[in-house]
Amino acid sequence: MVEGLPSRHALLTPAAAAMGFFVYFVLALLLMHAIRPDYTILDHMISDYAVGPTGWIMTTAFISLALGCLALAIGLFRDGPKSWLCWIGASLLIVAFIGLVVTALFPTDLETAPTTQTGNIHTISFLVNVVSVLVSTLCLAFSYDGSPDWRDRRAPALIFAGLLAIAFVGQFLTLHRGAPYGIANRVFIAILMAWLILNSVWLRQVADKARQLES
Repeated sequence: MVEGLPSRHALLTPAAAAMGFFVYFVLALLLMHAIRPDYTILDHMISDYAVGPTGWIMTTAFISLALGCLALAIGLFRDGPKSWLCWIGASLLIVAFIGLVVTALFPTDLETAPTTQTGNIHTISFLVNVVSVLVSTLCLAFSYDGSPDWRDRRAPALIFAGLLAIAFVGQFLTLHRGAPYGIANRVFIAILMAWLILNSVWLRQVADKARQLES
């Protein structure tokens, strides 16, 4: 191995995989803003980007986000705090993984389009994803206090949990015609992605420390 470069093992960890999947989602979402300027951020949710000729990009982004949640959950089961709160939080990330796959497979209905069964399934999956992630965030934040390796992360984790809850309320209150629900949706997603990526970084740090102690 070349000195200064990560080992092959480090590149294949669940934490590294999760970070890669989450970064792809962020880049794909930013790309959609560039190639679909007609979907104004004021009155279009990010799910709307999955509708249209370039919708496959947003579909792959949702799949990547789903895989990132799965990878993070696997890593937390292995290297996260050994507590029932952490296990619940990781399990809820698996629920989000399933929900996000459904979200990807069943595109939303645009506000100006007729309601379809596909769109209804998408809406239900959206609610499942949001609730599972919110509860997971709280469970994980509180679980970190019970592990010496994770205790220093508890305070920032609780801050993110609070920010995510506030963003969710803002999203809920703007879910009506004429409200800036598109902006609220993006604020929620921005905080969520920061939380997921940060937890992936923490997981990798803890996992690397554990491997070093074992070697």
